[in-house]
Parts: sequence; C-alpha cells; structure tokens
Amino acid sequence: MAAAASTGHGSTPAWLVVLMAAALVVGWFVNAVRPPPPTPCGTPGGPPVTAPRVRVRDGRHLAYAESGVSRDRARFKVVYSHGFSGSRMDSPRASQEVLEELGVYMVAFDRAGYGESDPDPRRSLESAALDVQDLADALGLGPKFYLICSSLGCHAGWASIKYIPHRLAGVAMMAPVINYRWSALPRGLAGKLYRMQPAGDQWSLRVAYYAPWLLHWWMNQAWLPTSTVIDGSAPFPNALDEKNRVAALSSGMFQKKARLATQQGAQESFYRDMAVMFGRWPEFEPTDLEEPPFPVHLFQGDEDGVVPVQLQRHICRRLGWISYHELPGVGHFLSAVPGLGDRIVSTLLPAPASA
Repeated sequence: MAAAASTGHGSTPAWLVVLMAAALVVGWFVNAVRPPPPTPCGTPGGPPVTAPRVRVRDGRHLAYAESGVSRDRARFKVVYSHGFSGSRMDSPRASQEVLEELGVYMVAFDRAGYGESDPDPRRSLESAALDVQDLADALGLGPKFYLICSSLGCHAGWASIKYIPHRLAGVAMMAPVINYRWSALPRGLAGKLYRMQPAGDQWSLRVAYYAPWLLHWWMNQAWLPTSTVIDGSAPFPNALDEKNRVAALSSGMFQKKARLATQQGAQESFYRDMAVMFGRWPEFEPTDLEEPPFPVHLFQGDEDGVVPVQLQRHICRRLGWISYHELPGVGHFLSAVPGLGDRIVSTLLPAPASA
C-alpha cells in the first residue's frame, strides 16, 4: 500500500525532484562564484582618495605619482606601468642624479582597479593602452612620450605598441610576463616549462584562460591549488629575489602591498589582471606586431623564476627589431637590482648632446 501511495496523484514526480535539486545547486553555485561588488575609492564604504587623480575617457579616475624633474623642466616625459600587486609608488628606481642629468619627468599610475584607480569592468588589452594615453593627455605630456613597464604590467606595453604607436617615442620592458598559450611559442618547450611551475600556478593560469569568471571563487578556496605568486609561498631561484621575498614576508611589507593593491577588491585588481594577461589574446599577440617607428628595449634576467628566459629569447628572436638585453645572474624583480634602473632609463633615453 505504501508503494502504491508513493505513485498516487499527491506525490511529486521523481524527475521534478531532480530538476528542483539541480536548480538549487546551480543557483547556489552561481551565487558562490559571483565576485563581491567593488568598493571604489571615495564612495560610501570605500577607501579614501589620498592621491592626485585624473579623469579618463569613460569617467574613471587614475591615481598617479610623479618623480624626477618637474614637467615644465623635463626633456623627457616617461609613463611607468607597474607589475602584478604593484602600485603608483613603484618605478624602475633610477637615481635622482640620473633623472636630473637626463631631465626626466616620470609618472607612475595605479592601473585600473589597483590602489586608488577606479575599477574597469571592461578591462582589455586595448583599454590598458588607452589608459596610458589618457593619463599622458590629462597631464599634458605632449604628442609623444616614453613608456617603461614591468612584469605583468608589460601587457600595457605590448598593447601600446599595437594601439597607440603614434604617441610613443620609445618603450622599455622589464621582464615582461609571458602567456604560455601564445600560438607563436614552441609548443613542446612552452608545455615543458609550464609543467615545471608549482601546481597552484598551473591551475591558476588554466582557470584564467578557460574560465576567468571563476577566478575569484577558485582563488578563495583553501582546498584548491592556487597561485603562489599571490601568497608569496614559492621560493625564487635567484638569490636576490629570494632574499627580498623572505624579507617582505617577515616584515609584513608583502601583505601591506597586497592590501593596498586590492583595497577596492581583489577581483578588480589581481583577477582582472590575470584574466587579461593569461586569458585569450584574440586581437593580437606580441609576435604579430610590426616594427614601430621608435626603439623598443627588453630587459630579462637569466635567473628569472617567474618568466622563463628561454621563451623570452624566442619572442625576441621572432621580433628582430627589439633590442634584447639579457642580464646574467639576475632574477625577475629588476628594479631591486642596484644600478639597473639607471641603466634602463639611460638606455631608453638619448643622452644630452655634448656642448
């Protein structure tokens, strides 16, 4: 009788129960993977605005910091694009003496969603280049300016060569990060080097490429393999890089920089950065670029634990117009190498004419 009752008119069909359960699971998952809304600077509940900022084409603001000589005295005007977890306070660390001697005005800025720059929900390679251009125009840097970029921030360098070449007088890239899935890379070598990374970094790049919408959820699951770059847990092969990593973690500087970088939300800074850099590049890849009408220098350490020097060499061989500077015994964080900032700036900018 009980069995018969279960199939009576008052029972719920099994298929409907399954469908309802599936809908509940899907609804839970959709809510779980949805990133929290950003907390823009200067809005109720958001961090305060403490830095000077300029307004760009779509109404967003970019925060910036200036160094070197004043704009009105400068012979050269340089924009600096920081790397992953960086900020407007970063720079190549050229000495004030060299900046004064050459007459360099330098402006670094918080890239979209970092620090005190407004988030950009439509971030892309092209928007990174347009942000550089808008910053230069808002500050009156003139028809042409120089660009120095570092690490993951070099996607703005490649994009600027592609989208705003008419605005650039020269570009210097410091250990530009590589997307292992760029089609021009040798598949066997790229795959081998990819698999040599810690498992968490491999999985982070997979998610960024195949499911960037999942990054925020994935990175916040303690039971899943996540990025060692974000938590600073992986040792570096280069002695100076490793010394600085340990010092930054033990002093709390690593955590402080991360908090400042992500104060408007990790989704708007770290994860959008990863999605742009390690996602699909449908518009172009670096090896598609034609030779620009200005010098491009690329500096790469041969002990870089983040960017495989073998793949950087391959890209620079393909792009014969790049002046490639390989640095023996140097790791990834080039601005920490004593004197290297002076060399990079002096190499990019023409020396003053002798009297």
